[in-house]
Amino acid sequence: MNQNSINMYQRNAILTASPAELTLMLYDGAIRFCNMALMAIEKKEIEDAHNNIRKAEAIITELRATLDRKYPVWEDFERVYDYIYRRLVEANMSKDPEVLEDALKYIREMRDTWKEVMRINKEGGN
Repeated sequence: MNQNSINMYQRNAILTASPAELTLMLYDGAIRFCNMALMAIEKKEIEDAHNNIRKAEAIITELRATLDRKYPVWEDFERVYDYIYRRLVEANMSKDPEVLEDALKYIREMRDTWKEVMRINKEGGN
C-alpha cells in the first residue's frame, strides 16, 4: 500500500468515525506521540522529543476544550487532563523519561476507561 492510499484510508477513518471513536483516536495519538518522544529522549534527539511531546500536549488541550460540561464528571476529567498536561510540560522542559511515563500512564488509563465506556454503550444499544 502506498503512502497516498494510507493517507486516504486515515482520512476516511476520521471522517466516518463517531464522536466516541474520534476521542479514542485522540487518546491513541497522544499515546503514540509520548512513545515516540520517549524513544527520542533515549536517543538524545531533543528536537524530536520536544515536537512529539508538543503534539501530545495539543491533543490533551483538545480533549479538555471539548469536555461536555452538562455531565457532572467533566470536572473530574478536567482535573486529570490538567495533571497530564502539566506533566507533559514538565517532561518537555526536563526531558525526564520518568515524568513522561507518568503522563503516559494516565493517558493510557483514560483511554482504557473510554474503551470500556464505548463497549458498555455498544452492548446497551443491542
